[in-house]
Amino acid sequence: MARLKEKYVAEVVPALTQRFGYKNVMEVPKLVKVVVNMGLGDAKDNARILDNAVSELGLITGQKPIVTKARKSVANFKLRQGMSIGAKVTLRNEQMFSFVDKLFNLALPRVRDFRGVSGTAFDGRGNYAMGLKEQLIFPEINYDQVEKVRGMDIIFVTTAKTDEEAKALLELMGMPFERA
Repeated sequence: MARLKEKYVAEVVPALTQRFGYKNVMEVPKLVKVVVNMGLGDAKDNARILDNAVSELGLITGQKPIVTKARKSVANFKLRQGMSIGAKVTLRNEQMFSFVDKLFNLALPRVRDFRGVSGTAFDGRGNYAMGLKEQLIFPEINYDQVEKVRGMDIIFVTTAKTDEEAKALLELMGMPFERA
């Protein structure tokens, strides 16, 4: 079992139950999935860029990414429907917990001038979205083999009903929120 999942069962569930007064264990919010998305607008011109980004995302997450396609044609961006413009991975269960553990404990502390992630990026339904400016903060990525620094979006989907519950869940799991 992943280290973060053990922490969730042993520490987070009792703390959330006490704080919010849940009567049933099934009421306690939990992390359902983590979606990691990498937009590659410049991949429409060069297919090798897409291959490199897909392999890097696969190394980071430990799961093969799917290539996302354009839904509509946009003339201003020289984009046609069906062109490959990104890659994404949906992580669940053990792979999700190991990725989140790696993100919180290894990758985020490696960000330059890191003071914590924003505490206001919740969507009102208990989900949290954050962006990273570079993929180099992950230990799997070799700096010498990276052609271009790319960012990624990471979305944490929870069963929490409110943003307050979701923030408490992520905070207890180890997400470093910035102090106001």
